[in-house]
Amino acid sequence: MPAAFAQTEPSAQPLNAESCKAQEAVLERDMALARSRGQMLRRRELADTLSALQLRCQALAPLSREARIEKLEQEIRTLRTELERAEAQLRSVKSESP
Repeated sequence: MPAAFAQTEPSAQPLNAESCKAQEAVLERDMALARSRGQMLRRRELADTLSALQLRCQALAPLSREARIEKLEQEIRTLRTELERAEAQLRSVKSESP
């Protein structure tokens, strides 16, 4: 297990609002790195870890309805972008000669 992943494990550290933000930032950075390297399974695992962390952090600072909506809309935009990249990669692979 890479060191960065071990540090971002949701249960690795006690949570407060500051550590939640820091851990989220590390996970989001690692997700972007995995995505840029085409490691979609790794990115998905990190996304699952991020979701679990966010659930734990919600109890610390409940979000307003508007903030939850914005957060979900942002997640949808991110997932659509990832889907578009994956589809582009698929088209590229399919168009390659055997």
